[in-house]
Amino acid sequence: MKHLILSAVLFGLSNMAFADKSFSVDTSASKLEWTGKKVTGQHVGTIDFKSGTVVLDDNGVLKAANFVADMTTISATDLEGEWKGKLDGHLKNDDFFATDKNPEAKMSLKKIISKKGDKYEVEADLTVKGITSPVKFNVDLSNKAKPVLAGNLTFDRTKFNVKYNSGSFFEGLGDKMIYNDVDLKFSVKTK
Repeated sequence: MKHLILSAVLFGLSNMAFADKSFSVDTSASKLEWTGKKVTGQHVGTIDFKSGTVVLDDNGVLKAANFVADMTTISATDLEGEWKGKLDGHLKNDDFFATDKNPEAKMSLKKIISKKGDKYEVEADLTVKGITSPVKFNVDLSNKAKPVLAGNLTFDRTKFNVKYNSGSFFEGLGDKMIYNDVDLKFSVKTK
């Protein structure tokens, strides 16, 4: 009986020693920047994070992460005044992200492959407008005491039913065509 109790205690202690550590995203310190390109140029802007978690194992290796972005905060940063207001409003309406019906975008890392140092190749599920599609990108991890994840990814907006002025769906757009790929740059800080 003593041996059984001792084994149970040691098993419990060994599991505690190798427990994953979960960190909440510091939404006010994290940044999500977007770039959308068109035939005549591009627009850039930001979206605020709403929540998220980053999980490291006991050795500081990235094990999991998920993020929620507040799509109602999508904002162009390369325009001012009336033009900014028009673009921000257009991005929020049904032509683009329909933020009144779909106020959140989500990402959950599904497959994480450790590369050299604190670099990772990840596969994630990205959900925009209620539609989920896989994306692949690289992530850099730093400051393991309060993890920071940074990286870039590109996604095809048409996979999420954002088809406005896409040359893949409409002909004769000329210089009004908007490219399908949207670039995201992120720096996710935790607390």
